[in-house]
Amino acid sequence: MRGDESVEAMGDDDSMRVLVADDDPVTLHMVTYRLTQLGYEVIGCADGPQALAALESNDPPRLAIVDWMMPEPDGLALCRYIRTRSAGPYIYTILLTGKDEKQDRLIGLQAGADDYLTKPFDLQELEARVRIGQRIVDLENKLVAAHEALKKQAMQDPLTGALNHGAILDILFRELARAQREHHPLSIILADLDEFKRINDVYGHLVGDHVLVEATRRFQHNLRPYDAVGRYGGEEFLIVLPASDPPTAMGQAERIRLALSQHPFLVGGTELTVTVSQGVSTWMEPQDPDLVGLINAADNALYLAKNSGRNRVEYLAYDAKARPSISISLPTPSFYDP
Repeated sequence: MRGDESVEAMGDDDSMRVLVADDDPVTLHMVTYRLTQLGYEVIGCADGPQALAALESNDPPRLAIVDWMMPEPDGLALCRYIRTRSAGPYIYTILLTGKDEKQDRLIGLQAGADDYLTKPFDLQELEARVRIGQRIVDLENKLVAAHEALKKQAMQDPLTGALNHGAILDILFRELARAQREHHPLSIILADLDEFKRINDVYGHLVGDHVLVEATRRFQHNLRPYDAVGRYGGEEFLIVLPASDPPTAMGQAERIRLALSQHPFLVGGTELTVTVSQGVSTWMEPQDPDLVGLINAADNALYLAKNSGRNRVEYLAYDAKARPSISISLPTPSFYDP
């Protein structure tokens, strides 16, 4: 093996945590030293139990170099464990061994190893194989990021960044099921910006768009981390408040009302006073849960707020026996996982 080759420095974006597990202290030190020179963060383990503990941690390494012949669990057992993990990112695995028969290589690959390196090995070859593993890991990271971006795009209103109509209904459907399962109340708010058409007519649609974006920001700023807000349509927003009884929901709606009305919206050099009317309703046991009926109650409360002078909060009790005046179709597929 040669250790005098020039070291190619890695940028910060290339750094990766690598597990090296080998009960031979010479090999462990040599591989650890070399990979550290190359800019990798190395977790050195002298036996199988240490390696298994590192792999079972909350933040496991993304690449593992494991020796076949180690105190149990040996390298094959570690490969099998890595491949049977039900959660977490992919871990690229290189198996080290003194066995060089074809059948041995097949056994190692069938156990879940991605690559195979026979001892004694050249450090340059090890480095090349680690680079291959890193490219695979980087590719998976890009695929995961692209998937998350698509998922976010499918759920997000493109203008305001709030959840879109389908996504907020989906969340409400699931939170209502969770509320029934966990025996907690669930409240919703239907919020409608007052006289929004006048803002568009007088100042133009670009100003109107700015108002929608800023209103969304204020909604989100005044909600709890586990609440959800979505653009229900036009200038109307649906807010889902898990584990909220009527007094809690009314207090939340009042904080939102003040957050919008007490501080003017600055658009260019113009200050605009924007107010919001809100209808609140709550599902509580022993009522049967009904998404459409709950939204219908909040919508009627919103109508009452609008017709009582705007810039106010009204509450109407949810009645499972009341005949709904609206019809809703839930979207599929769902991207929300409670």
